[in-house]
Amino acid sequence: MRQLRYSVAASLDRYIAGPSGEFDWIVIDPDIDFAAMYAGFSGPVMGRRSYEVFVATGGAVGPALPTYVYSRQLTEGERDGVTFVRDAAAHVRTLKQSSVDKPLWLWGGGNLFRNLAEAGLVDGVDVAIIPVLLGGGLPLLPAPGPRLSLQLRNHRLYPATGTLFLEYEIRHT
Repeated sequence: MRQLRYSVAASLDRYIAGPSGEFDWIVIDPDIDFAAMYAGFSGPVMGRRSYEVFVATGGAVGPALPTYVYSRQLTEGERDGVTFVRDAAAHVRTLKQSSVDKPLWLWGGGNLFRNLAEAGLVDGVDVAIIPVLLGGGLPLLPAPGPRLSLQLRNHRLYPATGTLFLEYEIRHT
């Protein structure tokens, strides 16, 4: 079964975006191979607001992958290689049934993460901790969220920027 991994950057005080949705605080470490990271996934899944950021920042850094956007406001269907769906949990449950080896990338979106985690569909949490304190913003996991027990899988420190990348598996009970 294909995995779903929440892979995101967060401030040290656990925000994935500033109070106005800004992400200018995310440093781009020269030692992180973003194209290789992107190529390690079978496709990104995201909410509407994350999709707007994805598009505004130029989208993919690698080959075109199937992209899935979950929104209660946008019309369902496929447009320009992007599939728009209203029921995220049902759709992700179907996507996970695939025998594809590469995981799906839950690309940003704390609310989508919370909803998919509550449905038991998230398999891992990969967080790049950026050495900044924002003092407020959009949390990694908005309240009220589910309690998730994590097992550390890997970690790496990027000395040039002080970014700490942590990979966790979710312990499903």
